[in-house]
Amino acid sequence: MPTNKQRRQAAQKRLQRQLERREELAKKRRRNLLVGVTVLAVVAVLSAVFLITGLGGDDAEDTAAAPESTSESPETTPVVDGSDGTCDFVPDTSGSATLTDVGIPPAEVPTTATTDLTLATSAGDIGLTLDQANAPCASASMAYLAQQGFFDGTPCHRLTSGGLSVLQCGDPSGTGTGGPTYDFPTQVTGSETYPRGTLAMANAGQGTDASQFFLVFADSQLQPDYTVVGTVDEAGLATLDAIAAAGIAGGASDGAPATPVTIESATVAAP
Repeated sequence: MPTNKQRRQAAQKRLQRQLERREELAKKRRRNLLVGVTVLAVVAVLSAVFLITGLGGDDAEDTAAAPESTSESPETTPVVDGSDGTCDFVPDTSGSATLTDVGIPPAEVPTTATTDLTLATSAGDIGLTLDQANAPCASASMAYLAQQGFFDGTPCHRLTSGGLSVLQCGDPSGTGTGGPTYDFPTQVTGSETYPRGTLAMANAGQGTDASQFFLVFADSQLQPDYTVVGTVDEAGLATLDAIAAAGIAGGASDGAPATPVTIESATVAAP
């Protein structure tokens, strides 16, 4: 067990990291959430960028906007991966009206094993396995938000197809700009891939992970910039396939699901 002195030192380090990150994150508006994309060919790259990075309430305006940079200097934004059992859950200072205050998760998080999270949706259940060993901060955040009822009654506001095949959820406002009133560090190694069955966090750049996540229903080509939180079970994939088969509103390749999808409840398995 850590001593009181060690706990104080750890708290001081976390505070310093938070101050550094806040200064850096305040310079950018964080809420164009999902995924800045690279596909194999240049045309596909540009197409994927339009698919994922414009996540505001007005799709026409958002897709015309240039994507935010997804790289930051490690000297200015230290990445805290939670492997020491603590995470930097930092208050969001953007002042966005689409944020929902449900408090901030405890800094101390589990760093071993997995935990199960079930999304009961209007299209069917989607079972998720959260990887607490490899994505402790994201896993702890998703479990915390589920326990707070944050996801209950919220829409999955975005569906994409083609080089990027994902369903995006986790924004109570349904605009693509919403989330909780905190952020936490992105945890990537640079070797991440996003095959069918992947659960990953959406973000608007390193260090802006929050509540929005995406469920991959077909192998997708993305830069390794998005925390892989865990996996989707077979029943969940069948639900995703049905959602994808129903299409995207207006016959587009990127937009709201043609048949609206709502997360009715999110339940964390008992330990």
